[in-house]
Amino acid sequence: MVLTDTHTHLYYESDPEKRKLLMDRCLSGDITRLFLPNVDVESIGKIADLVHAYPDNCFPMLGLHPCDVKEGFREELAVIKSASKDLQIVAVGEIGIDLYWDKSTLPYQVEAFKEQIAWAKELNLPIVIHCRDAFDEVYEVLVSEKGEDLRGIFHCFTGTLEQAQKIIALGFYLGIGGVVTYKNAGLDKVVAQLSLENIVLETDAPYLTPVPFRGKPNESSYITYIANKVAELKGMSLQEVADITTQNSKNIFKV
Repeated sequence: MVLTDTHTHLYYESDPEKRKLLMDRCLSGDITRLFLPNVDVESIGKIADLVHAYPDNCFPMLGLHPCDVKEGFREELAVIKSASKDLQIVAVGEIGIDLYWDKSTLPYQVEAFKEQIAWAKELNLPIVIHCRDAFDEVYEVLVSEKGEDLRGIFHCFTGTLEQAQKIIALGFYLGIGGVVTYKNAGLDKVVAQLSLENIVLETDAPYLTPVPFRGKPNESSYITYIANKVAELKGMSLQEVADITTQNSKNIFKV
């Protein structure tokens, strides 16, 4: 069995010994594919270090997180794009729109989002989308940029069934994480109605820790709890969920 975490910030752990333990727990639990989204210029080196240490297990993405998009964002984007020449990235991400923290930067966020989508199209790579309190804004951009060369993952999906169907209709996969294990979140009811062919699994570690560890830092080894919950909701075995969602990740990232 192979489990895939399509979205983890495992590189945030700066202590080499603790980071090794995090990886050891993954590898001993059949979690052998981890995809690392970039957030800003400072995180590029951290991702590169982890990829070089675990080239068969860790795969890099580069992009400018919407919370880091400010006036003058193009300078930071230029650095990120330049770094992609040395790091064999498998996607552009995480990118998108976040209106939870700062609505005033929306024009810059939209601009940066569209520019990075264009970059992904040039490289024939998928995108990994961050969307918080901004579904309508993100969806509007995706519709405007729609085409066969636009594909990827709607990371940390927590929306309604109608929103899920809209994203799937655009050819995107839904990234399902720890929120599916939360009792009153409602995501479990949505996932129960979705085809597993449209889903990938993720932790977003160290955030959004699944039950039974909610309240503590998340880690990629906890993807098992997310997979088990999805298996329960779909009336399937863990093996089936692992096989289908891992194959979905291969379809997206081509690795």
